[in-house]
Amino acid sequence: MSKKVILITGASSGMGKESAIALIQQGHTVYTVARRIDQMQDLKTLGGFPIQMDVTKERDIQHVVDTIMLQQGKIDILWNNAGFGLYGSVEDIPVEEARQQFEVNLFGLAAITQKVIPHMRNASGGTIINTSSMGGKMYTPMGAWYHASKHAVEGFSDCLRLELKQFNINVVVLEPGIIVTEFGDVMLKNISKFSSKGAYATLTNKLIAATKKMYDSGQGSKTSVISNTISKIVNEPKPKTRYRVGLWAKPMVWMRIYLGDKLFDKIVMSQV
Repeated sequence: MSKKVILITGASSGMGKESAIALIQQGHTVYTVARRIDQMQDLKTLGGFPIQMDVTKERDIQHVVDTIMLQQGKIDILWNNAGFGLYGSVEDIPVEEARQQFEVNLFGLAAITQKVIPHMRNASGGTIINTSSMGGKMYTPMGAWYHASKHAVEGFSDCLRLELKQFNINVVVLEPGIIVTEFGDVMLKNISKFSSKGAYATLTNKLIAATKKMYDSGQGSKTSVISNTISKIVNEPKPKTRYRVGLWAKPMVWMRIYLGDKLFDKIVMSQV
């Protein structure tokens, strides 16, 4: 197994942190970035290289890429993992909040990708992993802006893959299902903030109850499902285009593709 220089965004918790730990233990050189630098000090102790970075700030991104190139001379793997879920009704969520969802989930991802591509192109190789979601292929009520951002990541990644193939750069889309991370807490906080009162209160409170029940009962895949998948991608010269892993990821996307809109609508709404 060849040692790689890896850059992971959104590595202060959950999927990013657990995967970073696994990759460091495998002997790779792992740079981890997130806004919460204090939550990555354990990665530094293990031998990682944490740097504070806000994915929506171009100056931060440039500093990180310049630092890695100065210290290592290359970036073999970029894993765009930073993201969050903005939930609430379309009517209730201010457009400014929706713009921030896209700033993090899509434009931040695109900005750091733009900075890394020239270095991979000069090296005639590399792998870019973009975290989408099973939500990039299907939908749920109250999740319009989150799903829209992940659908956008899917389209962005497909176009990027065709453009970079000539330079021997892989573009991989990771589509997690339900994983036990902070994602659920952030989602519930947002939906409670925007839509727990008013016209959408009934639907919102049903969705909150269903989500809490799912997490409280221990449903959801462990983050090790993701770390194992990321390790596979990193160590594979020609990885697959998509990796759909975690609870419900494969069956939900299958149902979305093959059952048609109205039947899928009924299935989704039966869960709330």
